[in-house]
Amino acid sequence: MSNQKFNDIQMGTKTVWAGEKEVLVHGASQVPVVVSVAYTYDDMDAWFDVATGKKPGHIYGRNTNPTVQAFEDKVRVLENAEAATSFSTGMAAISNVLHTFLKPGDRVVTIKDTYGGTNKIFSEFLPKLNIEVTLCNTGNHEEMEAEIAKGCTIVYLETPTNPTVKITDIERMAKAGKAVGALVVVDNTFATPINQNPLQLGADLVLHSATKFLGGHADALGGVVCGSKELVEQIYHYREINGATMDPWAAYLLLRGMKTLKLRVEQQAKNAMALAKYLEQHELVEQVFYPGLETHVHHDIAKKQMRGFGGMLSFSLKGGMDTVRVVLPKLKYANRAANLGAVETTYGPARTTSHVECTVEERKALGIPEGLVRLSAGIEDTEDLIADLEQAFQSLSQASLRG
Repeated sequence: MSNQKFNDIQMGTKTVWAGEKEVLVHGASQVPVVVSVAYTYDDMDAWFDVATGKKPGHIYGRNTNPTVQAFEDKVRVLENAEAATSFSTGMAAISNVLHTFLKPGDRVVTIKDTYGGTNKIFSEFLPKLNIEVTLCNTGNHEEMEAEIAKGCTIVYLETPTNPTVKITDIERMAKAGKAVGALVVVDNTFATPINQNPLQLGADLVLHSATKFLGGHADALGGVVCGSKELVEQIYHYREINGATMDPWAAYLLLRGMKTLKLRVEQQAKNAMALAKYLEQHELVEQVFYPGLETHVHHDIAKKQMRGFGGMLSFSLKGGMDTVRVVLPKLKYANRAANLGAVETTYGPARTTSHVECTVEERKALGIPEGLVRLSAGIEDTEDLIADLEQAFQSLSQASLRG
């Protein structure tokens, strides 16, 4: 179904209906899981036309799949894009985009506060290919504009960032990138299409780790990229040859999860704001990072380009990891895990989640304290999550008294 057919309906309705009708069969109301690796044709000319892209259809599972296509179409509509293509993981989406458009001698301008795996690509892998990467201080737009003006192939943004939840002005950086002919790529995983649409702010490509908020149930890996048909076709070609294909069962699970995306994200944002306000006033907390707080350094930018502030925050505790080791195990309604965006609230130190690949020195250079805790708010009742934190902090006080 085209984007035009969804222009007059709201985001919540899009999450339920977009991308699905075309692949329904036998009167089913739900998208089927098509596990066939190959598709048979009696007409040799029709087969050739599908294989060469002249007509729609499927020939081989590494290339396309009906269930996967439905997932891609749903995200495409939510991001108001011409096209979308998917991947086996979020990191596959990121690396495929970069390798599609970069060659030796090219230059990337990005920020320091990207996800740890992304940062590794920039600091370790791309330099080996003779690709220059300039890491700018996140939020210093003047510095980034100056570096972009020197010339680059890609401007890569992640906003909000993982795990420090910093914000970059997408529209401003897109303008700077286009002035030098650079592609502007935005990781929109934390915000989700419910809260932010980078393409409408001037970005060329928007990507997601679908494993996180899009799926929402911590049971399927996936990644997706949206943008113009011309750009996405180039990324798809790289992916179909290199093979980071999304599994149809994962696509089904992601589709099912996305039906409740708007409802989940709204409750997660409500919980995140309440938790951030609670943590901000607690005597054991050094600092809270959440763009919805007026004290956040980039609150005004977030307010301008986001419709909601999302379900992610982070905070640092007095006493660092010694305090974290006591508080986190005491939480009753939380997973302590390297994931985010799920219906369950999830806590985890950055050193074992987003930036586990980095050394202590590398995390320090990125402004990530060893005791920084990433908090992904779930959909539980707000009062219960706050009470759970309160009892965990009380256990720390009691432990201190006993000591």
